[in-house]
Amino acid sequence: MDDCIFCKIAKGSIPCNKIYEDGELLAFHDLNPQAPLHFLVIPKKHIPNVMELESADAPLLGRLLHKAQELAAGLGCAETGARFVINCKADGGQTVDHLHCHVLGGRALGWPPG
Repeated sequence: MDDCIFCKIAKGSIPCNKIYEDGELLAFHDLNPQAPLHFLVIPKKHIPNVMELESADAPLLGRLLHKAQELAAGLGCAETGARFVINCKADGGQTVDHLHCHVLGGRALGWPPG
């Protein structure tokens, strides 16, 4: 979508602190980290949120979660773990209308998140 900030980041028209990229996914550090490690993994395909996934998107979402796990492990969270968060719509705390997974780690995270 032309007005989506994550689509612009995925296309390279807005820079990011990239961790990983392939033909379908992009991972980059969050601009406002909430933990010592905080990055996002997004599909390059514009999907507004989890509630708008189609059955054909299942393999992409599986790849996204697997890549998030792989990157978290590679960035030091293999032993102690991490939090994987997908916010959905306004009540779920989603602020950018493009499906994305936050990965937070590097410290103990409390519950509820606040």
